[in-house]
Amino acid sequence: MCAVTIPAALVAGCGGGVPGNAVATVDGNEITKASFTHWLDVAAKSGGQQATAIPKPPDYKACVAAKRKALPKPAKGQPNTTDAQLKTQCKQEYDQLRDQVLQLLISFEWIQGEAKAQNIKVTDAEVKKSFDSQKKASFPKEADFQKFLKDSGQTQDDIMLRVKLNVLSDKIREKVTKGKDKVTDAEIAKYYNDNKSRFAQPERRDLLVVLTKNKAKAQEAKQAIESGDKFADVAKKYSIDQASKSQGGKLTAVAKGQQEKALDDAVFSAKKGELTGPIKTQFGYYVFQVSKVNKASQQSLNDAKTTIKQLLASQQQQQALDKFVKSFQKRWKDKTDCRDGYRTQDCSNAPKATATPATTAAPTTAAPTTTATPGN
Repeated sequence: MCAVTIPAALVAGCGGGVPGNAVATVDGNEITKASFTHWLDVAAKSGGQQATAIPKPPDYKACVAAKRKALPKPAKGQPNTTDAQLKTQCKQEYDQLRDQVLQLLISFEWIQGEAKAQNIKVTDAEVKKSFDSQKKASFPKEADFQKFLKDSGQTQDDIMLRVKLNVLSDKIREKVTKGKDKVTDAEIAKYYNDNKSRFAQPERRDLLVVLTKNKAKAQEAKQAIESGDKFADVAKKYSIDQASKSQGGKLTAVAKGQQEKALDDAVFSAKKGELTGPIKTQFGYYVFQVSKVNKASQQSLNDAKTTIKQLLASQQQQQALDKFVKSFQKRWKDKTDCRDGYRTQDCSNAPKATATPATTAAPTTAAPTTTATPGN
C-alpha cells in the first residue's frame, strides 16, 4: 500500500505540446506539476529521505547541505568531498526519483484509460471493500495507519486511488484471460506423450551404510555386522559420515547417478539385504546393505491429466497476457507526451536508449501501483 518502487528510466531532451501546468499528458489528460511534486515527496520518503534532503533542482542546495552535514570526517590524507560532487549525487537521486514518479503517474493514466476503453468499471463499494481488507491486514490499529500516512506523505485518497487501480487491473486481466483456460483431451495427451519423462520416477534404494577412512576399519565394521551387531551400533562406532551416522546408518531414496560411480555401480547391482563392501571411493571405504528397493514407476496419463490441464491452461493465459501487454504498452505509449526534462521510456517522445537501457514496465509481476501494465 505504500511502496513506490518502479524501476528508473532514462530521461533527456525536449517535450512537445504539454500545457504549462503539466509534466505530461496521456490521451489528452494532464499529469499536473502539483501531482508530480506530491508523489515526488512520497517517493523520497519511501526511500528514507528526510523532507529537507529531497533533491530540488536546479541548485540542490538543501540536498547538498544535508549530505555535507552527514559526511564523516575524511581519513588522514584523503581530500574533502566538494560541493560539486555532492551536487552530482543529488542530481542523480533526483533523476531517479523523477523517473519513478513519472512512470507511476503515467501508469495511473494508462490503466484508467484502458479500463474506460474496455468499458470496465469499478464501484466505490468494491474499492472500499478491498481497501478495508488491506488496511485491516497491514494496520490492525487506526493509529498505526495514521502514522503510516504521515510518515509516507500520502493521504487516504492516495491509497484509495491505488486500490482502485489494483481492482481495475485485476478486472482487465480477468477479461483478457477469460476463456483461455480451455484445454482439450488431445492437447493433454500430446503433452503427456511429448514429456513422459517428467511423469516418471526412477528406481530408488534405501541403504544402511558405514563409511570409514581406511579398508581395515571397513573390514572390522563388516565383520561386526556379520557377527550379529546392529547396523546402527556399528555405524555409530565406525562411520565418519555424520549425516547417515546420526540416522543409524540410514541413507534413503538414493537414485542411480547420485553417488560416486564406484559406490553407485555397487549399490544398483547389489541384492536387497546383501552386505556389500568395502567399496573404495574418494571419501573412504563403504560397507552397505540395501534395505529397500522402490521400483521405477510411470505416472499414467489419467493420473497426470489434472496437472497437465492446469499447466497448459496457465501457459495459454500467460500467452494471452503477454500479447495483450505488448499491445497495451505500445498503444498507450503512443498517446503519452512528456515535457522537456520529464521524459521516460514510457513517453512517445522518449529519449534514445543507451547501451544499458533501463527497465520499463514489465508484464510479469506486481500490482498496478508499481507498474504500468495491467497484465501482471
